[in-house]
Amino acid sequence: MKTTTFTKTKLATSLSLVLGVSSMLPAYAADEASEENIEVLQVTGIRGSLIKSMDVKRSSNGVVDSISAEDIGKFPDTNLAESLQRITGVSIDRENGEGSKVTVRGFGPDYNLITLNGRQMPVTTGSRSFDFANIASESISGVEVYKTSLASNSTGGIGSTINILTHKPFSSPGLKASFGVKAVDDQSTDNGSVTPELSGLYSNTFADDKFGISLSASYQERESGNQQAQVGTGWRSFPGTTDNSEWGGVAKDDTQVNRPGDDDIYSVPQTTIYRFEEQQRTRTNGQLVLQYSPIDTIVASLDYTYMRNDIDTQSNDVSAWFNFVPSENVWSDGPIASPLIYSETYDAPADLSMAAGDYGVRNESGSLGFNIEWQATDSLKLTFDAHNSTAENKPNNLYGSSNSLSTAAFVRTSAATDFSGDLPILAVGGGNAVTPADMLLTGSVFTNERNKSEIDQYQFDGEYIFDDVGSIDFGIELTNVNNHSKSVNVQRNDWGGVGSAGDFEDAWFPADTIQDKFDATGGDFSLTDGNFDILNTIFMWDFHSVRDFAAANYASSVSGDCGNGFCPSTNYAAETDRFTEEESQAVYLQYNYDNEIAGMPYDVHFGLRYEQTDVTSTAAVAGYDGADWIAETEIALTPTGEQVFETKSGDYDYILPSFNFNIEVVEDVMLRAAYSETIGRPNYTDIQGGTVLATLANRTNGGASAGNPTLLPLESQNIDFSAEWYYAPSSYVSVGYFRKDTENFISNGIVKSTNGIYNPASGDLYKAAVAATGTTEAGEVRDYIFNNFADNAAVDVANQTISGSAANNDELLSFNVDTPSNSSRKSVIDGWELAVQHFFGETGFGVIANYTLVDSDEAYNNYSLADQSAIIGISDTANAVLVYENYGFQARVAYNWRDEFLNSRSQDTGANPKYTEAYSQIDLSVSYDIESVEGLTVFFEGLNITEEYTRVHGRAGEQVLNLTETGARYSLGARYTF
Repeated sequence: MKTTTFTKTKLATSLSLVLGVSSMLPAYAADEASEENIEVLQVTGIRGSLIKSMDVKRSSNGVVDSISAEDIGKFPDTNLAESLQRITGVSIDRENGEGSKVTVRGFGPDYNLITLNGRQMPVTTGSRSFDFANIASESISGVEVYKTSLASNSTGGIGSTINILTHKPFSSPGLKASFGVKAVDDQSTDNGSVTPELSGLYSNTFADDKFGISLSASYQERESGNQQAQVGTGWRSFPGTTDNSEWGGVAKDDTQVNRPGDDDIYSVPQTTIYRFEEQQRTRTNGQLVLQYSPIDTIVASLDYTYMRNDIDTQSNDVSAWFNFVPSENVWSDGPIASPLIYSETYDAPADLSMAAGDYGVRNESGSLGFNIEWQATDSLKLTFDAHNSTAENKPNNLYGSSNSLSTAAFVRTSAATDFSGDLPILAVGGGNAVTPADMLLTGSVFTNERNKSEIDQYQFDGEYIFDDVGSIDFGIELTNVNNHSKSVNVQRNDWGGVGSAGDFEDAWFPADTIQDKFDATGGDFSLTDGNFDILNTIFMWDFHSVRDFAAANYASSVSGDCGNGFCPSTNYAAETDRFTEEESQAVYLQYNYDNEIAGMPYDVHFGLRYEQTDVTSTAAVAGYDGADWIAETEIALTPTGEQVFETKSGDYDYILPSFNFNIEVVEDVMLRAAYSETIGRPNYTDIQGGTVLATLANRTNGGASAGNPTLLPLESQNIDFSAEWYYAPSSYVSVGYFRKDTENFISNGIVKSTNGIYNPASGDLYKAAVAATGTTEAGEVRDYIFNNFADNAAVDVANQTISGSAANNDELLSFNVDTPSNSSRKSVIDGWELAVQHFFGETGFGVIANYTLVDSDEAYNNYSLADQSAIIGISDTANAVLVYENYGFQARVAYNWRDEFLNSRSQDTGANPKYTEAYSQIDLSVSYDIESVEGLTVFFEGLNITEEYTRVHGRAGEQVLNLTETGARYSLGARYTF
């Protein structure tokens, strides 16, 4: 601590407000200052940061929480999302063990508006959700989370508006600099090593603080990995009355132990996969800010922010696809029944698949902004702000933004999975005897996707202060958002195999024991007691060696830029090319008034905002004119090579009122009440036009997706009450209640469409084969057709394909088109937020704890097989942080918990839910200020030190969809500040 003297202003009447310098705090006119000088203690470090954050909460016009930098260039966490999860009501989603997107009060990432210095930011995700993994924290001075609405805030954040604040030179005049270096050891990687992080921030003001410059940069490399157990495609669900006459259904006989009853529903898995990934990430950030104040009443700022995140991924997996032949299973009790053991035995050997991938993407953003503030008179302040910002996700690898090259050995005599534990245990008859020589090259998919978003935004704001009767805020905002997404696949559907995958040993790494790679444990059954052998063999073969061999030896009917089917294409015009434009105009007016009631200071804010939005979507998607039955369960569409074009439009307008009332009923006790109406705009992908058909269908139907530019936003009427007691300079307790009455929810439903494509598994040939064989088993039906109708024009015996044909009276193939629409239902989300921050005198110890309870009046009904519109992301959350700071030593241990929540209403199999299970994580950080070198701090950080894993399941806990294990991440570093 150090002693300083300053001139007391209106802002300084609260002791906590002067215990540190924060770029978040508003400036007040010099004529409001008194001549009284007081002595205060300026607190830095963890405690100073928490005081600044507490201050923003206390002095805000509504319910606002924040996080402040501990010192210049030192945000509390290396990832902003991981810091935000410490705030009451905020929870995060993780990607590869790192915070990525945020949920606030149960509203997911798409319903939280992210702004940078008050500016709406484009995204690289293709949706409205901002990926916090793209932005480094070293140049961030604070983050504000607005939970109640103000008319001046841009619309779109129903859960919250999250404003990221960067450093500006005028917020901390004089020379300031910080340089940091860090070595990171990620325990999740098998192949990587310790990686570096470098960061620096320089800020200075010149010419009597009339000119300022701030320059920050950071560079980070990270090596990481993960292991996953999956049920690929998902689970298929049936009423208990369904038997094995329907594809995927199970028999009503003694092959089923505890077979689900007619009143139950049950689900079966499509495929069991073990997947292993390695990932390299390089993140580069930079920001330049120039500020100029030619006279005291004018401040002009010019800034440019750059973010780039390069992510390269290598993967290997092994899988067994269930063919839904008659199965023998052990079932859990109903009414939601799941197989504890699911098993199949095959008359002819099926495939044991092993695939690999090597791909990369680049997320790149740039924002150029200009801002000028003019204190025109003592009563009038005007601000103009403009920015052009772009964000793009694009391929960053010779072989595309994603890919999968598959091999298979047709040695699988049986397959079974034990689903009774956290980790599904896969057993494959013949799987452990497989050798590299058994492997055949099968299908592959090479994909290139690009998503680019651009925002032009112009804002004019004003504030006029009346004598003794309050003030008004007013302004207009013009926002133009352009999103352009395109993708192209080079897909070979040779899943039956085309020949050897290569006979050279250097293409193969030794077989590995799969079970030893996981920390999670399996179930209670011993699959080795039957005809099964627990699979423990996977060849972690080299993607490039096999790809090169395949490209040199096998022809393909499709080709990418390299002239064969073993690379991606950049001819985006051949498939999907979508463009949307969203133009919004807004005008707002807000009246502010403060006074006293019976000696109790209060302030009140009435606001009204009008929004008008026009949406135009132009789409070009790939056209198809036929289908080939290429394998037992797979029908491949045949492209025309031409595109289908479509343009649609929509529009909407809203008047959005807001009201905030704050009163200090007794000294240091604040009560707040707020009402507002807000909108959450539809996801960018939801408003894209064009119907995209999945290139592979099954015998009964195909999949497809289509956007809907006429969608209306989600609407919410919001009520907030809050009570806060600031009982010590760095301690407080608060309790709040919130309620959101929502309507116009957007949910996806299935629309049936035929698209003029004939289904080869439906007409005269198919019916004749079924009648002759007495079975609908695909393999036998196909064999009969090849043996008896070889002279039919639709039958290609050599290539083992059967084409759809009107001449054979084939039926039109039905497509399930997944389409978003507005629901007429209304729903209520409400909850409580409880928070406490307490420091124990001068001991240096402090504790921060919060708990959020969120409830919805409509939960997903697992017993219903119909499409539903239940709310995604609703869950309780809790955080606890233990802090110590004294004698140059700082330490923090944080515990974060999020309860189970619904993360999707559908799987690839249709209307089947996905639940992310409850998850907790412990992080720690320790630092020490070197006394002999002023400004030098060394530190140690650990994330997920107990190495927790995440798990996603379907209708029941046994229906695992994904289990992902990453690991702990440790870093050691030093930072020098002056």
